This record gives sequence, structure tokens and C-alpha cells, in this order.
Amino acid sequence: MQRIAFTMKLKPGQKDTYQKRHDAIWPELKILLKNSGISEYSIFLDDNTNTLFAFQKVSGKSDSQSLAQKDIVQKWWDYMADIMEVNPDNSPVSVTLEEIFYLP
Repeated sequence: MQRIAFTMKLKPGQKDTYQKRHDAIWPELKILLKNSGISEYSIFLDDNTNTLFAFQKVSGKSDSQSLAQKDIVQKWWDYMADIMEVNPDNSPVSVTLEEIFYLP
């Protein structure tokens, strides 16, 4: 089991919208994530910097960042692009974090 963490940036004032959209995450996206081996996925927000911290437990070699070619993922990116910092393809600007400590 891999543990993967990364950061993303939320645009100022978009916390409630981001929360609302994730509370109603599309069922087909949820199924894709689970079927891709993502058993846990948490996102935390630092209100002071609008930085989102994401953590996933993944079995196999896939994580949410490697599903870019899936239509439903691209549609989700388009849906979220107005409230997040994004790349030209609307994927979230994200920075993969290196794990430097783990206490099992």
C-alpha cells in the first residue's frame, strides 16, 4: 500500500463552494477512484494560505493524479477550474510531497 500526498491551491473565498462540490462528488468519479485502488482519500484546507493538502492510500500503481486520460476526470477538472489554481488543461496545479516520516 502506497501513501501519496500532494498540495493544491484553492482560490480565495472558494472554501464553501469547494466543500459543497466535494460533498456531492459524482458517483461515477467515486467508483473510478475506488476501482483504481484508492482506498482512502482525504483533503485538508489551510485557511491561512488556501492550500489544500491531499492524502491517499493506494494499492497498485495508480493514484488520482495518474487518471488524467479518463473523461470523467477531465470533466471534474473543468467543473473545478473556476475555484482552483489550474494548469492549461484544467488539471489542478499540484505539488507531490515526499514522505520523510511515517509512524505505523
